[in-house]
Amino acid sequence: MMFAFSAALALIAAQSPAAAGTPVESNLEYAKPVAGNWVYATASDGSSATFDNLSGQPQLTIRCTRSTRHVAILKNSPIASPSLWIWTSSQTKTLPATYDASSGRVRVDVGAYDPLLDAIASSRGRIGFSTSGLAALVVPPWADVARVIEDCRA
Repeated sequence: MMFAFSAALALIAAQSPAAAGTPVESNLEYAKPVAGNWVYATASDGSSATFDNLSGQPQLTIRCTRSTRHVAILKNSPIASPSLWIWTSSQTKTLPATYDASSGRVRVDVGAYDPLLDAIASSRGRIGFSTSGLAALVVPPWADVARVIEDCRA
């Protein structure tokens, strides 16, 4: 009987969020955002907002490419991940991602009019991003993010 119980626990552990590659946290409503600042910048074909931690290291970038009307979300990640999980106060979504080993970032591309971008821009108090079962990067949704999204729609 003890063996069956142990086997059942092992099966449950194997199907846990971290093992399955899904986010560790599913509700970030009370998570405290990481301390840092958003930095807005224009580019020849769009704009970007980068969240830097207090040490000035970029953690997340939201970039508009106006010619294609796409918004890229790039999150630092120590390992490759097939997806990026995004949490807002009104929507949660997992998107297929690509990994750039040279920059150590996971990237997703979203059309400029995707409702997820509106949820990111209007999220109350925090937005979260997670890859491969790692703890979510929770950041404040400052106006810089909404500005990049609007740049892509203009």
